[in-house]
Amino acid sequence: MRLFYNTGIYLLDAGLHAAGMFNDKARLWCRGRRRIFSRMAEAVAGWSGADGCPDTFPVCGAEAKERTRTGDGSDHCTAGTDLIWFHCASLGEFEQGRPVIEAFRAAHPGWKILLTFFSPSGYEVRKNYAGADYIFYLPADTPRNARRFVSIFRPKIAVFVKYEFWANYLFALQRSGARAYLISGIFRPGQSFFKPWGGLFRRVLGTFDRLFVQNEESLKLLQGIGAVNAEVAGDTRFDRVYAIAQGAKALPEVERFAEGAEVFVAGSTWPPDEQLLLALINANPDVKFILAPHEVDPARIERMIAQIDRPCLRYTQLTPQSDLAGGGVLFIDTIGILSSVYRYGKWGYIGGGFGVGIHNTLEAATFGLPLAFGPNYEKFQEARDLIGVGGARSISDYAQLADWFGILHGDAAEYQRSSSACAEYVRSHKGATGQIIAGIRV
Repeated sequence: MRLFYNTGIYLLDAGLHAAGMFNDKARLWCRGRRRIFSRMAEAVAGWSGADGCPDTFPVCGAEAKERTRTGDGSDHCTAGTDLIWFHCASLGEFEQGRPVIEAFRAAHPGWKILLTFFSPSGYEVRKNYAGADYIFYLPADTPRNARRFVSIFRPKIAVFVKYEFWANYLFALQRSGARAYLISGIFRPGQSFFKPWGGLFRRVLGTFDRLFVQNEESLKLLQGIGAVNAEVAGDTRFDRVYAIAQGAKALPEVERFAEGAEVFVAGSTWPPDEQLLLALINANPDVKFILAPHEVDPARIERMIAQIDRPCLRYTQLTPQSDLAGGGVLFIDTIGILSSVYRYGKWGYIGGGFGVGIHNTLEAATFGLPLAFGPNYEKFQEARDLIGVGGARSISDYAQLADWFGILHGDAAEYQRSSSACAEYVRSHKGATGQIIAGIRV
């Protein structure tokens, strides 16, 4: 099975390089990994100094200096370097891991933090994140890459977020003596761990010192295959979105657009979502709408504007002098601000439910926005829970969307019940970060 796994990794790597000739994301994936080990070694050497550990580093004395050869022939200093490595697949997993990263930094300010991403959608957005000392793409999970990576950074602790189970990296960490943790993990019966042929993946689970999972279903599945190193901690996203709601940054132009109006915010939308939303916009001229498409394509936004019977604005074209009074629809044609845009809404729609699955519902729910989303939501526990408490509804067509919105728009008491259910659901599920930090052995 190890041979099949490694063959699959090599084929994946080759396939992404081939796709890089035609696909922008694959091209970024490949470009970000060029000379990656040299750049990693240079980054570590840049902190350590050309002649060894810097005299200013508090735990490095002259007697403790140690030179270590990295896998690519570069020297670097590892003496006194306590380093924790966080790995996230993409932007969503980063937001899930961020509360733990920042809580760890606050608790252990002397440690260095390494952050890696698999996907361009995470790395390209957060490559300048100030909460980490080093930020890189993760090289492909080959045995040689894993050995080189661990030899350069020598992490004492590694934290993987949600779904990341890279076998060669985890085995290399285990051989090095590093401790590994999974946070916000979620497991389902169809995964490889629970298949008769899944022995390799079950061994991978054994490399973790602790598996912090989101729910009891995941814990029971793990216990069923003898994984005793697991506990329910919950989902760190609740801590993250609650913190966002408490300290959401002001967006002056959005605030001026929303001032004195009832606002419907639709986030991370795709074309099937937008077909329904355009009809809802044209049917409700008394409500302002903010649309944040998942992919910011100017041509696609222009096509939508052509179908709307009201004046439309684009966020990137606004200035403090812009006249926003007559605007009926605002398009968020940039990334990174949606979580703060929700604060200006009264109702919300989460895109993706007519595709592979919905996007982040909690960012909107924490502000008390009743939510609607498409039918493909079953993989998302929080979406099922929000429906269960009366804070959200799944819709399959325009008639259902219009019915849901009509009820909440016309019945203040029903709106308040739904809004309160969303906000309380987020508030009551906080606390995973504290449990995880307490459980990570330093």
